[in-house]
Amino acid sequence: MSDHREWKDPLYAQFARVGHAVASPRRIEILDLLSQGPKTVELLAEQSATAIKNTSAHLRVLRQARLVETQRDGTYVRYRLADESVSGLLRSLQTLARHRLAEVEQVASLYLTQRDELEPVTLAALRRLVRSGTVTVLDVRPKAEFEAGHILGARSIPVADLRRRLSDVPRRREVIAYCRGPYCVYSVEAVELLRKSGYRARRAEVSVSDWRAAGGAVATADAGA
Repeated sequence: MSDHREWKDPLYAQFARVGHAVASPRRIEILDLLSQGPKTVELLAEQSATAIKNTSAHLRVLRQARLVETQRDGTYVRYRLADESVSGLLRSLQTLARHRLAEVEQVASLYLTQRDELEPVTLAALRRLVRSGTVTVLDVRPKAEFEAGHILGARSIPVADLRRRLSDVPRRREVIAYCRGPYCVYSVEAVELLRKSGYRARRAEVSVSDWRAAGGAVATADAGA
C-alpha cells in the first residue's frame, strides 16, 4: 500500500497544481481573455478590471501551472495560452458548471437572457448558416482579437464602433453577431443596437475556440482574411 502512495501522492499533487491555478475567478477570466489571443499584462488588467500588480500575480500562478506562456513582441511581453488544450480545459470547466450549477444560468439570465429573449444561435446552427451563405457573420470583439483569429468570412466591427459603422452592415441579410462565447455581453449590445436600427439580428453563443475545436475554419490577419 505504501509503495502506491510513493508515486500516487506526487502524481495527484501535480494534478492539483492545475486545480489550484483555476481556483480563482479572476484567473479563469484571464484564461478566457487569453483564449481570444495574446495580450500584455496591462491590457489584461484593463479588460478584467484588476490592478496590474494583482494581474501579474495571477499570471505567475498560471505560468507555474504551465497554462500560459510569454512571448516578446519588441519592447512588450505578451501572454498567451500554452496550447489549445488549455482552451479545452476552459470550455470543459464552463460546460460542467453550466450543467451542474443552476446558479450559472441564474446569473447569466440576469445579464443576458433578460436583455435578449431570443434563443442564441448554437454552434451547429451557425455552421449551417455559414455554409448556406445567407447571413452576415459579425465579429464584435476588439480588432486585435479579430486579427488573432476569427471565423473565416466574418466581418470585424467592434461593438464600440458599431453605431458609426452601421452602413458597413448589409441590410438584406440576417446578422449573426458573436464575441467571446456564451457569456460575452458584446454580442448582446451589438444585437440590441442592430435591432433598434431595423436589422434582423441574433447573437451566437460561440467563441472562436469553440468554432476551431469543432473543425470550423479560422483565419488570422496574417492570412489576409
